Amino acid sequence: MKLIIFGICLTLLINNMRAAPVDDSSNAQIVKYESENIGIGGYRFAYETSDGIARTETAELKNAGTDDEVLVVRGTISWVGPDGITYTIEFVADENGFQPRGDHLPK
Repeated sequence: MKLIIFGICLTLLINNMRAAPVDDSSNAQIVKYESENIGIGGYRFAYETSDGIARTETAELKNAGTDDEVLVVRGTISWVGPDGITYTIEFVADENGFQPRGDHLPK
């Protein structure tokens, strides 16, 4: 009887270990990095990490020197969620505020 209970507990433990993703983010390494500061007019950067995170961002100064001057920032960020699905957000931040878009975000 003890052997049967042990076997059931061991099976449950193994199944739970397979179902739970391992969070290895503390050991993530940067596998790609680009950065360009183009002065007052804006910037660009991009990076990717070994745990599946990727981000790009560009900024451009529009209407420089006028009352309508605004820094327009565009970018994307993606990551792998605990469910194994890759999530991506595309965004714009400008005179109209922060505007994110993603398939997983409410419309």
